Amino acid sequence: MGHIAFPLLVGLIGIALLFDWLNGLHDAANSIATVVSTRVLKPHYAVAWAAFFNFIAFLFFGTHVAATVGKGIVDAHIIDAGVIFGALMGAIVWNVATWVLGIPSSSSHALVGGLIGAGTAKAGLSAIVWDGVIKTALAIVLSPTLGLILALVLVLIVAWTSIRSTPLQVDRRFRKLQLVSASLYSLGHGGNDAQKTMGIIAVLLYSQGMLGGEFHVPLWVVISCQAAMGLGTLMGGWKIVHTMGSKITRLTPPQGFCAETGGAITLFGFTWLGIPISTTHTITGAIVGVGASRRMSAVRWNVASSIVVAWVVTIPAAAIVGALFYELTRLF
Repeated sequence: MGHIAFPLLVGLIGIALLFDWLNGLHDAANSIATVVSTRVLKPHYAVAWAAFFNFIAFLFFGTHVAATVGKGIVDAHIIDAGVIFGALMGAIVWNVATWVLGIPSSSSHALVGGLIGAGTAKAGLSAIVWDGVIKTALAIVLSPTLGLILALVLVLIVAWTSIRSTPLQVDRRFRKLQLVSASLYSLGHGGNDAQKTMGIIAVLLYSQGMLGGEFHVPLWVVISCQAAMGLGTLMGGWKIVHTMGSKITRLTPPQGFCAETGGAITLFGFTWLGIPISTTHTITGAIVGVGASRRMSAVRWNVASSIVVAWVVTIPAAAIVGALFYELTRLF
């Protein structure tokens, strides 16, 4: 499948933006679960708060993650409309399945898996850019671990700095501070996650010779992706909010602040390095960290372990679906 008709190109871009919208819907919980579970904001206010910061994230970050997804997972020269379609459908099918089941899996790694599956179906393993895949695979382990460690450190700092304060004073202080930490986490979420769809659309345009021979991300693509993710977040994802906000561990405002801040620092760092990571992995690690800081039994490890299983199977499952959809395009 080489150059395609303009209406088909518009349709594929529409599917990419649909995935971005689903990403916001699916991952809304990552941005708002803690602030909702601590009752700092009511759910409908929380999603509007998160959606706003999702949208404005492009003002603070470059497009390094978009470049990694666009040309750092699968060789950009073998990518065509069929590969893009397979990648998007692999990610969408897996996202919808886990959303229906209320499992907080990774939209990011679903997209990476779909891209690997469709690219491999077209050109074999030689199509894979192993450096980018290895960095992404390492981030699966490093991002929740770093989120957990940072959240634990922040819990200790908060405990020492609040030692002379009454519980009521601490609660009031961190209810205000949690608005800041939730904003930062939503900013990091919009900065890292929306860029993955930017990369997909940009490499599609590149494959059609519409970028002037040099890969870059046009501004209209940036704005469209940020808007789609913001609208998805605005519609929420309440099953996953419940899992992330209350089933893993119970949170207080200071703990919610520590989890969100630890997660935000992690997201900011990986985004500036151009590495696509999972906001789900990151905030889950941070929530587990603050729960474990009280006592190990405060974490519902059976829930956390089921989430880990979803992490492990996301890339291969999405890759299989992506490869199947790519093969379907060859029939037409």
